[in-house]
Amino acid sequence: MKINILGGGPAGLYAAYLLKRSRPDATVNVYEQNNAHSTFGFGVVFSDQALEFLRANDEGTLDAITEGLETWRDIEVRIHNERIVIDGVGFTGIARLRLLDVLRQQAVSVGAILNHERIIQDVAELDDADLVIGADGVNSLVRKTFEDQFGTSIEHFENRFAWFGATRPFSRLTQTFKQVPEGFFNAHHYRYTPDMSTFLVEVDADTFERIGFANMDEEQSRQYCEKVFAEDLEGASLVANKSLWRRFPQISNAKWSVGKYVLIGDALRTAHFSIGSGTRLAMEDVQALAKALEDHPQDIPSALASFESARRPIVEKIVGAANRSAKWYDDFAQHMQLPAWEFAKSYISRSGRIDPDRLRANSPQFSSQYEAWRASTTPS
Repeated sequence: MKINILGGGPAGLYAAYLLKRSRPDATVNVYEQNNAHSTFGFGVVFSDQALEFLRANDEGTLDAITEGLETWRDIEVRIHNERIVIDGVGFTGIARLRLLDVLRQQAVSVGAILNHERIIQDVAELDDADLVIGADGVNSLVRKTFEDQFGTSIEHFENRFAWFGATRPFSRLTQTFKQVPEGFFNAHHYRYTPDMSTFLVEVDADTFERIGFANMDEEQSRQYCEKVFAEDLEGASLVANKSLWRRFPQISNAKWSVGKYVLIGDALRTAHFSIGSGTRLAMEDVQALAKALEDHPQDIPSALASFESARRPIVEKIVGAANRSAKWYDDFAQHMQLPAWEFAKSYISRSGRIDPDRLRANSPQFSSQYEAWRASTTPS
C-alpha cells in the first residue's frame, strides 16, 4: 500500500507515524511546503482531557510530548481591573515547533518519508497512491479540489484576531478583557516555555474598523497591541510571526472522503481556538482513521466510511461547543457590560459543556466565591 499525505503539521505527521507503524510494509510520504524549522504561531495548548486519548492509545508519543510541557491548574479572568481565578481547569502548553519536532521524529523512526519544501500545486501529483490524506489545513488543496463532492461549507465569525507571542511567562491561562477609548480588546495568553507565552489578541468588528488595523502592517499592529496590554505585559514585548489579522473560518463538510481522498484536522473542520481543541481533534482524527484502516486493511472505501461513521458524532459534539464559545466571543464587548463576577460566570459557561453542578464539582473555590458575591448583591 502507498499512502500520500499532504501537510506536515501535527495531523499529517501523526498520521504518517501511526499508519506506517501499523503497516510497516506500506510506503508513507508526507509533503510539506515549509521547511522543517518553520511554523505559524507560538504555543499549542491542551486541556488535561485532551491528553488522555494519547495515554490510552499511544503512551510513547505522550511521553515524548510531555517532556516539553508547561502545566497549570487554573484560568484567570481579568476584567474591570479585577483578577478572578477559576480553579480546577487543568491545561498544558507546548511550543508548536517542539510538538512538530516530536511528531517528526516519531514519523521518521518508523520509516515514513518526509518531503519538506515541496509545494504541491495539483492533487494529480499525489495520485500515485492507494490513499491520499488531506492534512493541509484551513486552505486545503485537497478540499478545494473536490469542494462540490465534499459538500464544503465555509462561514466566518465576525471578530478579528492576530496571533502574537510574549517575552514573559504567565502563571496560568489568562483571559484579559480591556475597554479603551478606541474600543474593546481581549487577549488569550498562556506560557508554552518557561520564558515565552502565546498572546492572541482579539477585537470586535467595530473596534477593528475604528482603529484601522486593516491599514496597518504587522509591526504597527504589534506596537499598538503592545501598548494596549502594557500593564499586563509588565515590561515584556509582543513578538510577531505572521501575526496578521483574520476572521476565524467555520469549515464543515457533508462528506469526509471522496474516492481515495480523505480529510482530517482543520482541512476537514475547524474548532474555534477558544476551547483549545484543534490539535487534539486532528490527532484523534488520525487515531480513528488508523483504526478504520486496520479494521478494513484491503478495502479503502469501507475503511473511510467506517472512519466517518465512528468519528463524526464525536466531532460534531466538540465543534458544537466550539461554535457556541466562538459566538460568545463575537459578543464579548456586550458581555463586558456585566459585573466582573457575572462576566466570569458567563465566560466559563459559554460553551454549554459546564452546567452549575459540574462547575461546583470542578471549581469549588470559584463557585463558592461567585455565590458569595451573588448573595452580597441580592437585596435582603
